[in-house]
Amino acid sequence: MKKILLVVGTLFAISCGSSRSVVTKTTSASGPEGVKGSVAETTSEVKVKNVAKTAFTSSERVGDIMKYLASDDLKGRDSGSEGIEMAATYIENYFKSYHVKPYFESYRDTLSNFKDTSYNVVGVVEGNDPTLKNEYILVGAHYDHIGTIAPENGDYIANGANDNASGTTTVMELARYFGTHKNNKRSLIFALFSAEEKGLLGSEHLAKKLKEQNLNLYAMLNFEMTGVPLQGKDYFVYITGYDNSNLAEVSNSYAKENLVGFLPTAKEYNLFQRSDNYPFHKEFGVPSHTYCTFDFTNFNHYHKVGDEIDLMDFGHMATLVNKLLPVLEGIANAPIQEVKINSK
Repeated sequence: MKKILLVVGTLFAISCGSSRSVVTKTTSASGPEGVKGSVAETTSEVKVKNVAKTAFTSSERVGDIMKYLASDDLKGRDSGSEGIEMAATYIENYFKSYHVKPYFESYRDTLSNFKDTSYNVVGVVEGNDPTLKNEYILVGAHYDHIGTIAPENGDYIANGANDNASGTTTVMELARYFGTHKNNKRSLIFALFSAEEKGLLGSEHLAKKLKEQNLNLYAMLNFEMTGVPLQGKDYFVYITGYDNSNLAEVSNSYAKENLVGFLPTAKEYNLFQRSDNYPFHKEFGVPSHTYCTFDFTNFNHYHKVGDEIDLMDFGHMATLVNKLLPVLEGIANAPIQEVKINSK
């Protein structure tokens, strides 16, 4: 993320339907026979109910993804590294497992603005409405981190669990839901960005590329540092650029609770411009926001080797996904575009 200057020093901040049966494939963090990110061949039949009544994901599922993405094996997922290549393969296999198709010819979108070979991983679940499917909602997060750094107590791997394996996991689970259910009228693009830590380069590359292709983008919903819960707030998650659109109001309406709130600190330090929502705001001028649960007081290991999975709250992360599903489903299926830019 980008630097933010605080008074006491420099901090870094985050640049109803009926039941039906479906067959799902399962993916383990290590994969069958130890192959990282492979797709298990076994299938199981599960009952899928309205997400508002039945939890879709769980702390165990979230934990399995996180334990791989933030493992020492990936060496901090620095852009252009072997570790982030492993992460990309894992995400590709996850998308494939749950019927999220490649958006381009392959899942990999090679960056044109970074010196080392790096990829965004981009999938799509086409909308099921003949007209609304031509409108797109992009759901994203960056999956890169800063790699290896100066050692602390012998540990030199900045695993990036909260930043941003957490946001990546959120997007992967949202993709699993829609890839499995196919109940979205508008088309959903799921994008995991590389080189965010180098200056939002992955999202900048993709935003320009999609703009050149005249994508009919409705909104961009980004996820950043969602691994630990807010404390002392009457809402569950905040969005950056809160005043820029009515996304919070729409989100809370579909969630049927005060899910999304306003964090004054986010406005004070202009977090709206410091994560991967911003390039899409610049290129398309559509509602583009980041959902986040980092508030400068609940996590002290930003860009440090201490950003480890043992500090993450997998139950909180699973709850966030489950609460967001009716929100994203509602926005994707509404007959009109409800989320609108606020007039200045």
